[in-house]
Amino acid sequence: MVVNVIPDKLTRRVKKYLEKRIVELKKSEKKLKRGDPFSDSTRATNNSLEEDVDEQIGHFESEIKVSFIKKQIIEFRKALSKIKIGKYGICDKCGEMIDTDRLAVRPEATVCMTCEKEGE
Repeated sequence: MVVNVIPDKLTRRVKKYLEKRIVELKKSEKKLKRGDPFSDSTRATNNSLEEDVDEQIGHFESEIKVSFIKKQIIEFRKALSKIKIGKYGICDKCGEMIDTDRLAVRPEATVCMTCEKEGE
């Protein structure tokens, strides 16, 4: 198992970025929840079929987007935890260093490309 620690200067920047993204994602999540037709307290229950379908579709879209945001937040928090314990940039599966190019594109990545491809 190879353990090369990424320099603190870099992990501080990554940490700041991830924390900022979490705040932004939480704002987006709240906005999506407010926009969900089912959350509207003035929502009519005696809609036409077309209105019901539109509400169902709007609700489904909101739920999908909120679910995606929640998964992203979890990934970012996991990366922040790895920074905190000094294991950021180390693959969860094989213990090798994650390529820095991959981390530049996906700072929340917790597995290397080799393990990612094996998992597909």
